[in-house]
Amino acid sequence: MTLPPWLSIAAAETGVRTFAPGASNPRITEYHAHTNIRGYDDKASWCSSFVNWALAQAGIQGTGSALARSWLAWGEPLSEPVPGCIVVLSREDPGGWKGHVGFFLRADAQLIHLLGGNQLEQVREHFYPLSSVLGYRWPARNTP
Repeated sequence: MTLPPWLSIAAAETGVRTFAPGASNPRITEYHAHTNIRGYDDKASWCSSFVNWALAQAGIQGTGSALARSWLAWGEPLSEPVPGCIVVLSREDPGGWKGHVGFFLRADAQLIHLLGGNQLEQVREHFYPLSSVLGYRWPARNTP
């Protein structure tokens, strides 16, 4: 399978990170410009802003929302993940509003590995419990 273009765009951002208190990374502010929190600094949660930005660079409109769970209503659902698909995770309460979103890289029996923004305060690969997955999504016009 050919990797989707937004995955290499996202990977090129690896290392972009939140600045220390009193400063803000302008690149993260640029990510927010693709969401409903345009103009916010890097202290606001930015995982969804990063996914929106990466997709926009590939010419695909995202949710326009800074909420990670907004991706559950976007694109087409996938029953199984494919490289580069959008993975929506629960955070704290599976029934609550908090979440996390990133691009699928791989999974094993217990963990899912994502490339995403605001993962330990930077763009990087990180892993999460497979049990926290709420859904896998793919752009509607680019179904794998």
